[in-house]
Amino acid sequence: MSEQAPTNTPPVVTQVGARETVSPLRRFLGGGVGRNLGLVIALLLVVIVGAITAGDRFTNFENFVTIVRFASIIGVISVGMTFVITAGGIDLSVGSVMGLASVVGSLAAVQAAATGSTWLLMVAITVAVGGAAGLINGIVIAYGRVVPFMATLAMLVGARGLAELISNKQTQIVNVTGFLEFFRGSLFGIPWLIWIFVIVAIVGWFLLARTTFGRRTVAIGGNFEAARLAGLKVKRHTVALYVLSGLAAGIAAVMMLGRTTAGTSTHGQLYELDAIAAVVVGGTLLIGGRGTIVGTVFGVLIFSTLTNVFTQNNLSTSVQAVSKGVIIVIAVLLQQRFAARGSRSSG
Repeated sequence: MSEQAPTNTPPVVTQVGARETVSPLRRFLGGGVGRNLGLVIALLLVVIVGAITAGDRFTNFENFVTIVRFASIIGVISVGMTFVITAGGIDLSVGSVMGLASVVGSLAAVQAAATGSTWLLMVAITVAVGGAAGLINGIVIAYGRVVPFMATLAMLVGARGLAELISNKQTQIVNVTGFLEFFRGSLFGIPWLIWIFVIVAIVGWFLLARTTFGRRTVAIGGNFEAARLAGLKVKRHTVALYVLSGLAAGIAAVMMLGRTTAGTSTHGQLYELDAIAAVVVGGTLLIGGRGTIVGTVFGVLIFSTLTNVFTQNNLSTSVQAVSKGVIIVIAVLLQQRFAARGSRSSG
């Protein structure tokens, strides 16, 4: 599966009055399949390094499940972030929104109501908190005309502070039996956390690659003014994108509650940076106009696998941070190179 904006590769101008058609190989490598192939190769290289340096501790099935399980929560957030960045925006608040949602979802009153009815009520409230925060972001950005960076930065600070006030900076233990039993379970030996990630990724891919919603998202990111003049309801669509990002953060909060059995205002710290890194490494353009859910999934898996390799080899978190930084810089430089090549070709 791969997706990107439908584009027609322009011929390359070699000299005045002469045109050279793009070779099939170059067209393939420059397309979505070619980019995803590069991500697959990068992931395989990381796996090979892990197999060589850590041996059986890395290559056993349980460890691979651990890697994907570790990637699942940030993966869900990254899917929502992909839509926002594809449209030329940014959402710095997803980590704080996730923390706020986990705190509200684990309140004693919410847990009591869920125990008396169904644990799905707890899930619905947690996800709704994320969606509400995204709605506020979208309205401020679309109708308040505040730049996404500043609007979501304000939400980052505000949501974290509100979570601390509500919880009094205390950890709230989850005691809803049905909720705990569900997240302790699995399907075909695969934990439910991973299945949720898979479902969110598939829905996200379908929405971005196979619907008018996805095409409008790409169009807005490619040229905001042209999309508006073409009759797209840009403001309404922008609000919908940030609601989508907030809902993803809310789902991630539910998953975090299931994994840790606790809600706290510290959940999700710096997750926004990890999500942006995964999206950019996956091939979504920071300037908007091109997005790929498949690439984002590979980006998340690359970072998760890399972290596991470092952990298996007892390397410090500082080394992990430096390595992530280098990977992000390389990804951005490659994006700039491809973007510059594309503008020369279209010229």
